[in-house]
Amino acid sequence: MTATTTLTAPGGHGPVLIGTGLIERLDEHLPALVGDKVEQLLIVHQPTLREIAEQLHLRLGGKYRRVLLAEIPDAESGKRVEVAEFLWGILGQADFTRSDAIISLGGGACTDLGGWIAASWLRGVKVVQVPTTVLAMADAAVGGKTGINTNEGKNLVGAFHLPAGVVCDLDVLASLPRNELVTGFAEAVKIGFIAEPEILDLIEADPERATDPTTPEFRRILELAIEFKLQVTSNDLTEQGGREMLNYGHTLGHAIEHTERYQWRHGAAVSVGMVYAAELGRLSGRLSDAEADRHRRVLELLGLPTGYPGNRWPQLHSVMARDKKSRGSLLRFVVLDAIGQPTIMTAPDDALLFAAYEGVSA
Repeated sequence: MTATTTLTAPGGHGPVLIGTGLIERLDEHLPALVGDKVEQLLIVHQPTLREIAEQLHLRLGGKYRRVLLAEIPDAESGKRVEVAEFLWGILGQADFTRSDAIISLGGGACTDLGGWIAASWLRGVKVVQVPTTVLAMADAAVGGKTGINTNEGKNLVGAFHLPAGVVCDLDVLASLPRNELVTGFAEAVKIGFIAEPEILDLIEADPERATDPTTPEFRRILELAIEFKLQVTSNDLTEQGGREMLNYGHTLGHAIEHTERYQWRHGAAVSVGMVYAAELGRLSGRLSDAEADRHRRVLELLGLPTGYPGNRWPQLHSVMARDKKSRGSLLRFVVLDAIGQPTIMTAPDDALLFAAYEGVSA
């Protein structure tokens, strides 16, 4: 068993615990995260985590008056208002109060949904995020962004609601399929490009060790990504300034997810989105050829996609125009002036947008 790392930040965000065997010892950590007044817990989990959820139910059942389990659909299918209504019904029937707490056990879609349920029930109850994918650990479970999808787009309904704590148990990553593991790395790579180039160096030096959850390299990458996100969100919770830089690659990425009816993994879509953002930077004279090309090289070392069909541009452009990262009718993109130097490009010319897309057309 390795030592547990505890990352903290000012501003009300609960601690982030990183280590092994943490889910098995969650009963030991919960009192420090949610306090001693909690009487009821709701564990929201995805189907593949039923066994772990049931073990948690048994372990916690003797320490709280009531522990409930709620299984939700996997991936983006769980982030629907119908699923939210199902969970609200459970909370209402159990007379959940503001003294009670929710545990979200799963990937990014589960932590998004669980956080939104916690934010909306009685205008805010405590939530402990227990992410079980790289994507959720590096990004979705940290920072307090919560939300659900609508027919019009991803995460259009949501709230900022800081978790009481985040528990990242590296043991749960061992059973993930390789594809699931590496798609989650897109969010860590994003942090590498906008702020922490050491992440890129570690991947380029040895992509196999960088993506192996048992290695120091993997843990270093995860800790760098989480620590930076904590710093950014503690300074700008509601995305009025610096937090917007975390959207690097997401404007086109979310449009790809919507166009693919969420059959693409979030990390895969953001991977293409980052290559697109690099092309915008290159064509606008902000980013050197070497820095733009580095995007494609790092992502391809991980086996992530770097291209998308060229005939999809009209649909993608339409979706981006109504994305939450626009201001009024103005499209906004996070681009780089150099590695580690993100900035905002507002209302770029349509000809530039299309030319950049030609650089990612497969």
